[in-house]
Parts: sequence; structure tokens; C-alpha cells
Amino acid sequence: MNKFIAIVGMAGAGKSIVADELIKRGYHFFRFGQITMDILKERGLPPTEENEKSVREGVRKEHGMAAYAILNLPKIDNFLASANVAGDGLYSWDEYKILKEKFGDRMHVLAVYAPPALRYKRLSERKLAADDKNMRNRPMTVDQAKARDFAEIENIAKAGPIAMADGTLINTGSVDELHRQLEEFLKEKEK
Repeated sequence: MNKFIAIVGMAGAGKSIVADELIKRGYHFFRFGQITMDILKERGLPPTEENEKSVREGVRKEHGMAAYAILNLPKIDNFLASANVAGDGLYSWDEYKILKEKFGDRMHVLAVYAPPALRYKRLSERKLAADDKNMRNRPMTVDQAKARDFAEIENIAKAGPIAMADGTLINTGSVDELHRQLEEFLKEKEK
């Protein structure tokens, strides 16, 4: 039976690095937050932190706190029919509960952690690549990153899924070290 790994972590923790490694291993991939980016494109708005926050909060106001899980369910079901799935960017506690209820033991939540100062440094040094059409790796100022942290913890209960994760990767070293931790997590989940 195919598995669903939902990746959770604060901005700049290394979720995309983990997702990219899962893609290399044959996992189908989706980003929970791609819905936000698609709405920004439809509205002709630039992908600023302020615009993203407004869209995220609007989507949740319209569809509830589990919005991003609910809106991605058809995609997850479709992908699971043929392969393992990696979902980058699980956010809210309500999303976690909806997904856990639907997928049960098929779903594994994987937290990626890095301390705030390191994440803020990474985010402020990011450059948006020309081929990053989905804007997965957007730069942020330190102030924007701090504001996003507070908004995600206070307004969407992001800490819940991190606390309930089935495993946590500590991303304070090299990419190879992060990949080794991911390998250990995957081996443990195959038992």
C-alpha cells in the first residue's frame, strides 16, 4: 500500500530539500501552499509575504482551517493510487486531523527543524531561481520571516503538526546529513 509523507516545518527549515529527495526516490509530489501561489497568479498579484498572507487567510476564512488539506484531497487520492506521495508544507492542526482521519497509518508526518536564527539567515540569503515557476524557494527578509513564524504559530496552529510528527529531521548541518536522517526515517517507516 502506498504511503503519504506530509512534510511540516517553519519557513527555511529545509522542507523543499527533503521533498526533492523524495521526488528522486519516485514519490509523487505536491505543495500544500501551491493553492496560494495559483490564486496570486490568477489575481495578477506579486508573491509578497503580505499578499500571500492575505490569500492564505482568505482561503481559510472561506473553507475553514483545514482548507489546504481539503482542497488537496483529490490530488493526494489520485497520486496514492499509483505511488507514494510527498506533500510539502502541511500547516494547520485542523489539516493534520483531517488528513490523519482519512489516511490513518498510510500517512506519516515528517517535521524538518532548524533554529530560527539559521532559518532567517537562509531565507534572507535565498535567490529566486529563474526556473522556480512555482516559487518554492522565495527569499524573505528577517522581519518577514519572523512575522510569518508568529502568524503561522498563532493564527493557524502550525505547532500542532510539528509536535505530533512521526519523526523530526534536524537540519543544522550539511544536505548529506539531512539526507541520511531522511533515509533512517524511511527505513523505520518500512518496518
